Amino acid sequence: MTVTLAAPASHEEIIRKSRFIAHAAPVRSEADTLAFFESVADPTANHNCWAWRLDHRVRFNDDGEPGGTAGRPILSVIEGRELDGVMVVVTRWFGGIKLGAGGLVRAYSGSAAKCLDGAELVRKHTMATCVIAAGFEHAAALHALLEKAQATHIKEHYSADGVELGFKVRADWVPRLETVVRDTCRGQARFSHDTDG
Repeated sequence: MTVTLAAPASHEEIIRKSRFIAHAAPVRSEADTLAFFESVADPTANHNCWAWRLDHRVRFNDDGEPGGTAGRPILSVIEGRELDGVMVVVTRWFGGIKLGAGGLVRAYSGSAAKCLDGAELVRKHTMATCVIAAGFEHAAALHALLEKAQATHIKEHYSADGVELGFKVRADWVPRLETVVRDTCRGQARFSHDTDG
């Protein structure tokens, strides 16, 4: 199970005359991260620093701030809260007072932390991609079973051998589902699965 954001969030503060705005959002793909960055980054600002964590992969960018003072501290906040599928962009307008490396780290991590503290979180279950292959006579029973398991339909293929159903379901439900499928099809079904991520 992973924890992510239920919806976008933002936080604004002034730190020694510099204006910081942090924006956070749930992201499901690298394309999402790019789209989110483009939607919140301000070209009039001095810096648009960011970090994201997605399927346990990470990226971050200091956008002209001294190395390690912006993107990495933002990422540390995301990781410290054990969030996944999350991006945070912190935009800074320089106010004339230099913060120094330590001050920048505190400002960027603090803005990101306050933004995430104000966000609504949601727990996401790890999903598994499964395939069941069985004879035609079991198709109706399997469809009913998958509906009961709240499975998300991916594909359905018919051939001379029968039906092949592809779907996603909560990974922690797979062992029980496999047993029920075997019992329903009297041992005449093939069941395979892969945990996503």
